[in-house]
Amino acid sequence: MGSRTAAVAGAILAVLGALAMVFPFVTGRSLSVLLGVVLVAGATVHGFHAFSAGGFKHKLGQVILAVLYGGAGIVFILNPVFGLLTLTLLAVGFFLADGIAEIAWGIRSRGQPGAGWLLVSGSISFLLGGLLWLGFPSDAVWAIGVLFGINLVVTGVSVILLGRGSRGSFAQRTARGSQG
Repeated sequence: MGSRTAAVAGAILAVLGALAMVFPFVTGRSLSVLLGVVLVAGATVHGFHAFSAGGFKHKLGQVILAVLYGGAGIVFILNPVFGLLTLTLLAVGFFLADGIAEIAWGIRSRGQPGAGWLLVSGSISFLLGGLLWLGFPSDAVWAIGVLFGINLVVTGVSVILLGRGSRGSFAQRTARGSQG
């Protein structure tokens, strides 16, 4: 990706991330509906696969998966707020588990350079999971949208910086090539 393309792509991602943070409820609802559509598509695939699956147990397994995917997808589409609640609970579980894992990793890595950063990162993840849990369910209306927005902003800035770095690398390669 060229530096100009990276700058444009990164800027678009960062702007979309900022919009997601300004309108977190709309973003969260949209993500919930999108997940519902993906689940319904998965249900359709499992349903079609049930016809080609060999044996009763395999067919039954595919039908059960189709019903589960389809039911969850329809609920997320028809009631996106329920989807937000579910996604927020998943985020709570993820942040708590990630925090515990990173803290344990940091403790096991004592004495190694940078091990303290694992403790910091794990503590922040655990704290974030705890705060989301304490604020649940009211935090569900904004949490997913804000977290998604932060991710887009950080990704956008990273892409911009990557483009700048590749531009510098290209300039350095060009300068070296003309000297040799």
